[in-house]
Amino acid sequence: MTTTEFKAWRVQEQDGEYVGSEQTLSTGDLPANEVLIRVSHSSLNYKDALSASGNKGVTRNFPHTPGIDAAGKVIESATGEPSVGSQVIVTGYDLGMNTDGGFGEYIRVPASWCVALPKGWDSRTAMIYGTAGLTAGLCVQKLLKMGATPDQGKVAISGASGAVGSVAVELLSTLGFEVVAISGKQDHADELKTLGASEVIGRDALAAEKKPMLKPVFANAVDTVGGQPLAELLKQIQPGGSVSCCGLVAGPQLETTVLPFILRGVNLLGVDSVEIPLAEKAAVWEKFAGEWACPKTEASARDIGRGQLDDALKAFLRGESSGKIVLDHSL
Repeated sequence: MTTTEFKAWRVQEQDGEYVGSEQTLSTGDLPANEVLIRVSHSSLNYKDALSASGNKGVTRNFPHTPGIDAAGKVIESATGEPSVGSQVIVTGYDLGMNTDGGFGEYIRVPASWCVALPKGWDSRTAMIYGTAGLTAGLCVQKLLKMGATPDQGKVAISGASGAVGSVAVELLSTLGFEVVAISGKQDHADELKTLGASEVIGRDALAAEKKPMLKPVFANAVDTVGGQPLAELLKQIQPGGSVSCCGLVAGPQLETTVLPFILRGVNLLGVDSVEIPLAEKAAVWEKFAGEWACPKTEASARDIGRGQLDDALKAFLRGESSGKIVLDHSL
């Protein structure tokens, strides 16, 4: 096994603060796992921002290389599958949390974390979607499995300007749904309408109300923020409707009553994109490479280099990030 020097954006603790910077590492420094991958692209997620800020609920030990997503070429494979030279996607599991992640030019991971890159895709395209796109796809898939159809009425998407929400907007619009995008970033209203939203409303539509039930406005919904907005959204779902829940940027607590569930039969669907079986991830990637393609999302994605990571991740924590951001290690 030969060792190779490479660049990585690495976070370390300095005088009680967590600071990220570009460093030179060696593949010999990576954990002992089955597959060595040369990463060409990664993508930015809220969890990466938490890791970079020193959040011990995400990353226990520092120095650490964040990046919960990675796409690139297999350089070494102890198992023979994936094969050397093949192109793969790695998202979720422990990548970028406590295992050095995609913000480095190389990663070493278990073979069971690797999904073959779908035909017709390159690594950059895969990372335009990344965990955020995968999560959006899983949210939509759960709604469809519960019987959601366009003729039932409007579908709401909270946090619609974010990485998950924006993909969900275009995907549901493509599938024929009337999408109401809920966003605190009204300056992004035109972008959301370009993605397919028929209506864009402010986050005040989910402001705290004392009433345990509200007028049923939405047939179904995708919630990417959690907290109080999710509680308010549940109050506005039509009888028999469903809400896919995948985020907690507004907080992990859910203070609600059982009334939406027992008076309207509302379904709250939890969505995990991290620990699900590899086959389930592969199935969603294949859909995005085919009939679920989101060309507007792909066209609007922006690329950054490692030197721009610090500012981009801090924007996530300030709630100022929007759309899809791809880390290109060649920049």
